Amino acid sequence: QVQLVESGGGLVQPGGSLRLSCAVSGGTFSTYAMGWFRQTPGKDRLLIAGISPRTGGSTYHEDSVKGRFTISRDNSKNTAYLQMNSLRPEDTAVYYCAADPNYGTMFGNPGFVRSWGQGTQVTVSS
Repeated sequence: QVQLVESGGGLVQPGGSLRLSCAVSGGTFSTYAMGWFRQTPGKDRLLIAGISPRTGGSTYHEDSVKGRFTISRDNSKNTAYLQMNSLRPEDTAVYYCAADPNYGTMFGNPGFVRSWGQGTQVTVSS
């Protein structure tokens, strides 16, 4: 059973930065596509960044975070990251890490994604 543990969330001022980490255990990390989703109350979970398995040669960033957030992976550490810069109040949400053997699954119904972390709160406020 694959387990995902997020860390790095917290309170940050507008314009600040945070780096989220997602440590994966119980599976072969390099074979999993990784994704970061976020969710606010009353809204669906939204994919904001994804990275393909193995070399991570294919990445996706949702339009509202493009140029500010960067997803990456370190297969030697079994960890995926989301570097978040120039944070805005509208980035406030619970952020979830996700893993699935199929990169394409990240772009469909989140209910089909195989594994999830517990979520970490990111609050952007002065």
